[in-house]
Amino acid sequence: MNLYEAIYVRKSIRNFKKEAIDDKILSGILEFVEEIEPIFPGIGVKVEIIDNVSKRGRVGGLVNVSAPYYIALYAEKKEKRDLHAGYIMEHISLYLNTKGIGSCFLGMAKRKDKKMEEDGYDFVTALAFGFPKGSLFRHDYEAKRLSLDELCAYKERPKTWVKEILDTARLAPSSYNSQPWRFVVYENRIHVFCKKAVMANGTFGKFAELNLGIMFANVMIAAEEIWVDLDLIRLNNITHKTLPNNQYVLSVLLKQ
Repeated sequence: MNLYEAIYVRKSIRNFKKEAIDDKILSGILEFVEEIEPIFPGIGVKVEIIDNVSKRGRVGGLVNVSAPYYIALYAEKKEKRDLHAGYIMEHISLYLNTKGIGSCFLGMAKRKDKKMEEDGYDFVTALAFGFPKGSLFRHDYEAKRLSLDELCAYKERPKTWVKEILDTARLAPSSYNSQPWRFVVYENRIHVFCKKAVMANGTFGKFAELNLGIMFANVMIAAEEIWVDLDLIRLNNITHKTLPNNQYVLSVLLKQ
């Protein structure tokens, strides 16, 4: 199984076996993170694996999932860092699935690390992971998601590759299954909007940006799988246009 295939079967795991994971797999996670092509290359990211098998590691905040391991993600204090963090974490979550390991996003978690703070990195989010007690996978039709007709405003009939990209975007996990994304669809491009109901004071809040980053990870993983070279770009000529109760985020375009 690869990352693309994992998109269709991944589910959030909240019940884990208290079993240790082989050190080679744990070190492989860190090596995989180094290979992820970032959505915003100018934002530095560091990850830490927290071992909770022997109760030595701990994640604070509102954490209602007890897992043998956690991944804490830290990022530089720069604009769009939460979107960037969600993008990285979705890659990690899907990678874990390819290794037979389940995971669950922990948006309300907290973690203090003096050394990270001194280096200019803030804790952003965490991921619980380990071997699941039950089934690791689900069928894509079992995912509780809105249909594409509910998520999309079609301006033109989309090409096949656009449909495939939208399908993976639709399956992306989000906090409280909020699915804040909305898509304005053309033949060969997608304009992505965010529901204003999940925004704070007219701007994208932490959870909205994390969710959008997760969704964009699915988009770019799918693009690589089907051999489509895409750019995620904010277009100035789109920002003045409106989709009722939504705000423009980015556009998905073919690279020139």
